[in-house]
Amino acid sequence: MAAQDVAIKASSDTLFSGSSRASRRNMGQFIRWALLFSGGVLMVMPIVFMLSTSLKFPFEVYNLNLIPEEPTIENYTYVLEDGRFYHWFWNSLIVATLTTISAVFFDALVGYALCKFRFPGRYLIFIAILSTLMIPTEMLVIPWYLMSKSFGWLDTYWGIMFPGIMTAFGTFLMKQFFETVPDDFLEAARIDGLNEFQIWWQVAMPLVRPALAALAIFVFLGNWTAFIWPLIVTNSADMYTLPVGLSSFGDEVDVAWELIMTGAAISTLPTLVVFLVFQRFIIRGVVMAGLKG
Repeated sequence: MAAQDVAIKASSDTLFSGSSRASRRNMGQFIRWALLFSGGVLMVMPIVFMLSTSLKFPFEVYNLNLIPEEPTIENYTYVLEDGRFYHWFWNSLIVATLTTISAVFFDALVGYALCKFRFPGRYLIFIAILSTLMIPTEMLVIPWYLMSKSFGWLDTYWGIMFPGIMTAFGTFLMKQFFETVPDDFLEAARIDGLNEFQIWWQVAMPLVRPALAALAIFVFLGNWTAFIWPLIVTNSADMYTLPVGLSSFGDEVDVAWELIMTGAAISTLPTLVVFLVFQRFIIRGVVMAGLKG
């Protein structure tokens, strides 16, 4: 009987211990999901408030209710009928697209060279490129402006784009991904008679497509939403990008927040579409770059 009692007690202790661990595990999962949900709500609320304000009349703008008392689409009609909005949209599209193409090309080229070629000082060059990430954009504005003025780039597409034609982050990202490309593939391509540019373009680049897609998305979104530099380098309304144009539009209509939020809501749609379609590339690119780093 004593042995049976000991066995029953041990079995009950095991069951209690197992249920206790399961309870702690469930509590941990609940806390994690609660934190994730809270973070998601905090990130989504500005977008919800923007959409809510875009559906309000001017007298209701300063009412912080998320659901408008009298919803209206007149703000969207007004903004879309204004020809300046399409012009600013087109300027942003040109700048973001061309800058993205340039950054992806040069970042991949430099990252490949720093990764696969052995030459004196390549680590110093890589460190120098990465060190530029520590310099705030505000500190570079004056040199950029003086350079643009001396070369006659003010109020031009090139003046808006040239600071972003190559990025330090993109160079780092591509270098980390090219580390995953086996050198044997490159040597085989050299034996087949391909020159170095052909090896980079035909062999290495197809193997790092997730990084290229992630970099393209990052660069496009960054240039689409850029405000400080386009504001400084442009003088005429015809050269305004969308963020700059919306701010000046607000000034002209005596800070009509409902119209500004309407323009912002429309301009956000392309970025949301890009992110929803290619978010898996962003996640994979960031994760793999972090693992390689």
